[in-house]
Order: sequence, then structure tokens, then C-alpha cells
Amino acid sequence: MRRLLALFTLALALGLAGCSKDPATAFEATDITGADIGGDFRLTGHDGKPHALADFKGKVVVLFFGYTHCPDVCPTTMSELAAAMKTLGGRAAEVQVVFVTVDPERDTQALLAQYVPAFDPSFLGLTGTPAEVKAVADRYRIVFQKSGSDDKNYTVDHSAGSYILDKAGKLRVFVNYGAGAKVFAHDIDLLLRG
Repeated sequence: MRRLLALFTLALALGLAGCSKDPATAFEATDITGADIGGDFRLTGHDGKPHALADFKGKVVVLFFGYTHCPDVCPTTMSELAAAMKTLGGRAAEVQVVFVTVDPERDTQALLAQYVPAFDPSFLGLTGTPAEVKAVADRYRIVFQKSGSDDKNYTVDHSAGSYILDKAGKLRVFVNYGAGAKVFAHDIDLLLRG
């Protein structure tokens, strides 16, 4: 009986080893390829021009929803993304980081133009009317809500992860908050290599 159990355990282990992902294509963050969320959208950039997600086909896109007055999640994520771009070196030119504000009432184009490129000059901040921003957030299942009773001094509770889209514009990876620059760089690199 022990011999049979040992053989069964060995067969199971070998079978599972055969089902493991190819390490050359394994994302470190969560693979969400084929998820029924997201899609193209158009918002206004911190440069005052309209930008659609489809404009970036041919590049890997990192999509993050946040706001400029955010005390922790947003600057941490943006700093991790800036560090990931440095790690990628020249290949960072094939990546577009897109920051979509969840606080369009305060995050004007001028404020986004100061905040977003401060992390990396190639990063793009997007805004729109509250209804436009909510529609985009809903497509990506981003939840956000103002917190506080003051109309000018408030925080915005919001989903904290980032999405990575491949060069064809397909949603591929979800990166949890705090995963770190190495995770971003690794998964972006995989998508850049196709």
C-alpha cells in the first residue's frame, strides 16, 4: 500500500510539473489575459490633447487610476513605475504609462502636467468630466469614492492596482499595489519581447 501511495504521489508530482507555466513566459503579477474588462476610451491629456488608449498600439501600456493629492498609494506606484522604466533602459521608449485621475474636480490639466511627468517625462496624465472618468473607471472595474466632509480637502478611496496591456492593446496583467518596480519591469519586459 505504501509503495502504491508513493508511486501515486510521484505520478501526481510529475503530472503537475508538466502543467507548470513556461518560466520564460510566466508573469510575476496576475495574468488576466482574456478577462472581460477594459476596452478603448478617450480622455484629455495633461498636454491638453485628446488621447485614446488605441493611440498607443505598438507599445506596452501600464494603466493606473489615482489622483494627485493621494498621500501614499499613487506616489508609491508612480515611483515604482519610474524605477521600472530605468530598469528597462532604452526599451522604456516602447512603454506608455497612463495615469487616469479619479479626482477630475481637483486634478486639472495644469496640475496633472506638474505631477505626472515629475515621475518620468514620458508618463501621461488623463482627465475628463466626472462622468467620463467614471465611465472609464467602470470599464476597468475601478472603484473610487470621496472621503471626508470638506469639499476642498478630502481624500479619494480607490482601487490601487495597475493594469498592463500588450502591444496589441489587449489586457494581460494586473499588478497589485506594492508589488514593486522589479515586478513591473519583469512583466513589461515579457510583453515587450512578445
